[in-house]
Amino acid sequence: MKYQTISIADSKNLIEKSSPMILDCRDVKDYKAGHLEGALHVHEGLKDSLVKRGDKQRSLLIYCYYGHASEHLAEFFSDFGFKDVYSLEGGYSSWKESRKEA
Repeated sequence: MKYQTISIADSKNLIEKSSPMILDCRDVKDYKAGHLEGALHVHEGLKDSLVKRGDKQRSLLIYCYYGHASEHLAEFFSDFGFKDVYSLEGGYSSWKESRKEA
């Protein structure tokens, strides 16, 4: 199965119900400035490690700045056999905005 784009509301439900591995594919400076709780910063070593030894049955939730780059990474992991891969629609900027509204 290919990856799915997931809304902010659906991603919050996913996080609560299935504890996905959360991957932040923004640059390290922005990751350090703020990220989703529990998110790992994506770098080549992490990508290689996940492809070789990662739990392909565990859901992955991937985000970037605005939701475009994360789609490419989500497709990458889907192509390597990860079962449930999600790209956060609107990226971190939408997530951050939704926190202000809550």
